[in-house]
Amino acid sequence: MTHIPKAEYSRRRKALMAQMEPNSIAILPAAAVAIRNRDVEHVYRQDSDFQYLSGFPEPQAVIVLMPGREHGEYILFCRERNAERELWDGLRAGQEGAIREYGADDAFPITDIDDILPGLIEGRDRVYSAMGSNPEFDRHLMDWINVIRSKAHLGAQPPNEFVALDHLLHDMRLYKSAAEVKVMREAARISAQAHIRAMQASRPGLHEYSLEAELDYEFRKGGAKMPAYGSIVAAGRNSCILHYQQNDALLKDGDLVLIDAGCEIDCYASDITRTWPVNGRFSPEQKAIYELVLASQEAAFAEIAPNKHWNQAHEATVRVITAGLVKLGLLQGEVDELIASEAYKAFYMHRAGHWLGMDVHDVGEYKVGGEWRVLEVGMALTVEPGIYIAADNQNVAKKWRGIGVRIEDDVVVTRSGCEILTSGVPKTVAEIEALMAQARTHAA
Repeated sequence: MTHIPKAEYSRRRKALMAQMEPNSIAILPAAAVAIRNRDVEHVYRQDSDFQYLSGFPEPQAVIVLMPGREHGEYILFCRERNAERELWDGLRAGQEGAIREYGADDAFPITDIDDILPGLIEGRDRVYSAMGSNPEFDRHLMDWINVIRSKAHLGAQPPNEFVALDHLLHDMRLYKSAAEVKVMREAARISAQAHIRAMQASRPGLHEYSLEAELDYEFRKGGAKMPAYGSIVAAGRNSCILHYQQNDALLKDGDLVLIDAGCEIDCYASDITRTWPVNGRFSPEQKAIYELVLASQEAAFAEIAPNKHWNQAHEATVRVITAGLVKLGLLQGEVDELIASEAYKAFYMHRAGHWLGMDVHDVGEYKVGGEWRVLEVGMALTVEPGIYIAADNQNVAKKWRGIGVRIEDDVVVTRSGCEILTSGVPKTVAEIEALMAQARTHAA
């Protein structure tokens, strides 16, 4: 199984501390356990920033980074070993494990944080924290600061500046290392297999959840603990609902099914969308819309390379889709005017992609100083144009209604252009129809 190596976490912490002001401290809490209902918990997923800096998978933990501290710069507060709790909930790293397995210079029980942390903060000029993203932790932080302030008359020095950690950390996360790309390739490979499996299983009479089960099976078989987000399996008119998640409708002969799903490996996401005919054969209208979306995606790939800006890929999809919709008679007018008036948004209402990484909609600014961000090597993004013709759209001929198509792949910017991580799933009409015909022959 592909994982981020330990040395990389250490490098990340050093890189962050190198950007921090002298005599400062950074404090970051682990994700809280989320209750699903009553005493049932959701499967635990670590906070992405916390994971990025530590690789530490447990809740009830706090990272403290103190550049230049004589006794070690990386301190981890975490749960103590507890034989009874471990019998019920599984092994814990404890303080020894935090140092031995996760590279902490020092580790303390989380139950002692109120006694220890104010002393670590005291005398530091500036505190970096994820302000605003965890209100409960923000309150704890202010309590610790107030403990120091209450002793100011005794000579204690509270910090005088508070800075959001996100800006430094999220800019680092935007650039993927070779190890990160390797993990993302693995997530993409497993997700590609899952989409192929769902295509092969597709036939009229099943339900959307039947195909979701095929996805989940392949994710788990590949070693992924969970999907990176709620899988979308949208058949027929549901394919025109962008974030459809009911996944319980019947798959009908003559309909398309749109699946947007990807798994997560070592907290790195993949994100793939494919659209295909439930019965394995595209109708002429479905094929026309599908091939238009595919052409727009190809145009976008050509605009992803170093020194091109973030929006160029989106602009390329808009131009191809608008011109194609005019050709098919779904839009009337001059292409440039239709683009200027955003007439295409009746059919293509979202952007062509987003950053991808530990979060499926990953962190990082899309604009810098009011200008679209220039792409650089190591940035990872999705490319996902689509056309959606609502079932009740009275402005188009009936034959077009209820057709929703999106095609999405994950790419990483390389020196010469981009690498498509998710190319393992069939994408042309001919490839999809051949794969599905072959699956039906085997089934028969």
